[in-house]
Amino acid sequence: MKLSIGIVGLPNVGKSTLFKLLTNQNINIANYPFATIDPNVGVVAVPDERLEKLAKLSDSKKIVPAVVEFYDIAGLVKGSYKGEGLGNQFLSHIREVNAIVEVVRVFESNEIIHVEEQGVNPERDIDTINTELIMKDLDTVEKRLAKLEGEARTGDSSSRAKLATGHSKQKIKDLEIAKKAREILNSGKMLNSAGADFVNEPVIKEMTLLTTKPQIYLLNGDESDVSEELKNKISAQGGSAPGGKSLGADYIIVDLSKAENTDALIKKSYEVLGLISFLTTGEYETRAWTIRRGAKAPEAAGAIHSDFEKKFIRAEVINWKKLLEAGTWNMAKQKGWVRIEGKDYVVQDGDVVVVRHS
Repeated sequence: MKLSIGIVGLPNVGKSTLFKLLTNQNINIANYPFATIDPNVGVVAVPDERLEKLAKLSDSKKIVPAVVEFYDIAGLVKGSYKGEGLGNQFLSHIREVNAIVEVVRVFESNEIIHVEEQGVNPERDIDTINTELIMKDLDTVEKRLAKLEGEARTGDSSSRAKLATGHSKQKIKDLEIAKKAREILNSGKMLNSAGADFVNEPVIKEMTLLTTKPQIYLLNGDESDVSEELKNKISAQGGSAPGGKSLGADYIIVDLSKAENTDALIKKSYEVLGLISFLTTGEYETRAWTIRRGAKAPEAAGAIHSDFEKKFIRAEVINWKKLLEAGTWNMAKQKGWVRIEGKDYVVQDGDVVVVRHS
């Protein structure tokens, strides 16, 4: 599956610096707002020590890691949802991504200007960006509501039999859900605060709303720059996801000025999005495949090829460490370490899989 992440934030908080660290691309990084007019897109390999070890074991000709697409989206300012600073153009780019990384400046510096004259205030900056996302979503929901209300009125004016059809019932349900979305947004909350079931409603997914996307706050600075109040503010955002985990809000602390390793961001992205990697290995290639946590074997097989999901028979599975310990696939089989799993098997992170299909 494709994993894409949008990098957003106010101007001059470190977005383009982060993008450069991730991709090692030479792009325009300037100390003024709107240096980035169009989103830069970088494809970044997911760090995975397992691939090289398995490739050596299998004598693979190539290694194919899982990848993440990062979109460096130009700085947002107050009023972006109304088009300030080309904001509508920037916000439209965010619709296409799976998750949002919001870069928040926590460091002090007299050399790097802050778009707000009042100076560095990460809590205020978070509110500014989130307000822009909320207001843009509110505009989208209002337009959808107008259409849904018209459809509901058409249903009301027709026969009771028509109103009782599945299609009409769904339209009425969609209308109520959209009204609930408007209520949440008007209260100043992100839609992901309503929880996983709500954001996965068909009418909500159809609108590709910005505030339904999981968010990672990258706090740009030292640990000492981050207050407990800021941590609590971020932790308080988001609703509950399946399994009791927080939906839509987490953070990492990275000092981008020191060119720190950004692998933690990619790992955090997988965690927040509920993704894992399973592996295939052989003489031709060793590859990592990205799937959602909890996916069963046929769905995982479909990540390799859509036909494999439809024609799935069984999977041969072994943990990557056990395969290395065995030395070869045949030795692992002789030891009884390769398991035969059926359609109900939930694939685990680090499973090495061979799919059998008709």
